[in-house]
Amino acid sequence: MSREITHDATGPKIVDEDDIGEKGDIAICMCGLSGNYPFCDGSHEATADEDEDVRYKYEGDDDENPRHEIEEIVFANDED
Repeated sequence: MSREITHDATGPKIVDEDDIGEKGDIAICMCGLSGNYPFCDGSHEATADEDEDVRYKYEGDDDENPRHEIEEIVFANDED
């Protein structure tokens, strides 16, 4: 399975010893869905039933159906 994630951050989140003391063990988000990115908040649970051969887009502003299947991604600079 693949998912297209849109980020609006313009720089890195630096994890230092202050974060470790505050949060205990640190889990870094690998799915891109966390509301507390780069830290994991359990949002990956929404991906449990994703099909292997489908690409998904998660829309944070659609509470009723936050996940949509994407049939094709076309990049503006694609030259076929």
